[in-house]
Amino acid sequence: MEIKRLCFAAFAAFGMGFAAFAGEWDGVLLQGRTLEDKAFYAPGEKMTFELRLTGAEQATNRACFIKWVRTGDDGKREEGKVPASADEPLVLETSLDKPGFVRIFAELVDKDGKPCRKDAEKYKGERNKIFFDGGAGVEPEKLQSVPEPADFDAFWTKQKARLVAMPMTVRRKELPSQQGRVYAVEISCPSVRPVTGYLQVPADASPTNRYPCRLDLHGYGYYPNPKAPTGAWHKDALVLSINAHGLRLPEFGADAAYYKALEWEIKSNGHTYGFDPKQNADPETAYFNGMALRVMRALQYLKSLPEWNGKDLIASGDSQGGLQTIWAAALDPDVTRAESTVTWCCDMDGTELGRNRGAWHLEWVPALGYYDPVNMARRIPKTCLTVIPRAGLGDYTCPPSGLAVLYNNIPGPKKIVWMQGSTHGYIPPQKDNQIFTWTANGAE
Repeated sequence: MEIKRLCFAAFAAFGMGFAAFAGEWDGVLLQGRTLEDKAFYAPGEKMTFELRLTGAEQATNRACFIKWVRTGDDGKREEGKVPASADEPLVLETSLDKPGFVRIFAELVDKDGKPCRKDAEKYKGERNKIFFDGGAGVEPEKLQSVPEPADFDAFWTKQKARLVAMPMTVRRKELPSQQGRVYAVEISCPSVRPVTGYLQVPADASPTNRYPCRLDLHGYGYYPNPKAPTGAWHKDALVLSINAHGLRLPEFGADAAYYKALEWEIKSNGHTYGFDPKQNADPETAYFNGMALRVMRALQYLKSLPEWNGKDLIASGDSQGGLQTIWAAALDPDVTRAESTVTWCCDMDGTELGRNRGAWHLEWVPALGYYDPVNMARRIPKTCLTVIPRAGLGDYTCPPSGLAVLYNNIPGPKKIVWMQGSTHGYIPPQKDNQIFTWTANGAE
């Protein structure tokens, strides 16, 4: 359905007689919410979004506007621009007639359409913008992706056999630490590069005083010259933090020339890592293959530690780290808790299905189905609690439709926290954010 109605009362340009100066927008927010105080609706049901400027009473004497765009999984797009008011909210009404999501994006612009910005030195990234990015869904519990590869389980049985065929050898070097014990670790792996990272062990951990183990997985990026932790991560667990690429650590001889060369090596056909459709066409040459093997090997290593309590095995990460977390829970039945925030690459074939997408997603090829978290999710055992601590209703790096499919496919205890106005890396700073929590199968 198209936008049905645009309501605004007494909208006028700001007229506070305040001269422009650097940082004039610093206290201004564009807050959004649904007036029904919910995020999920029936097909065709009216969704009412209220967008309200706060902190703008003395911001400027220039004419300003709220520019908005409505997109959705129905393929429809509506947009407009209205004079901004510090006194009256902008109200937008829309609906969606099938399972999926609607996205509302709005920002404050000047008379020339240029976005208003806060002080760039004080406010970094999206915090520099005056915007709202959010939305709502219709029957997300009915969303599903395309069928998974027919040989999905056989493929992963073969990958696990590769791990068995290569004995696990470990290099470990203890490093100075003010709290607990910290080690640089390198673990053999049948991927192109080994598992590398840093292990933190509580000071009193021993074979007779054992702790849970946690695998910490990283978001997207290439970060040369990794650094050992300088303080304690978790006092209640042994924590292994691994990088996604198997970077050689400085403690084992890596230097600036190595990191410079590897940065180019991991690119493929002009694409940054993971984005090359030719490389991804074969699941065994896809960049994700080595990453997944390293996740499985890292879990094997943690379980081999004499200080592990033999019960609690946790995987956690954000974005790409969340993607790897779902792999961990699906591929190792001993994982007892998976904490996967803003999980990347869910429902990768969503572009083929016509779902609303941002600009940052992998070009779909069928072989990516082996790595899609929505397919992995079905293999997470019911002994594992899966938590998605944040799913942004305005996150179009990891769109809400994909997070919904992920949640739908998890058979065991599960929890997801939907946040209105939250994008991939941004949480609205106001205290009254709309938050909607789903739980199932005994999760709290």
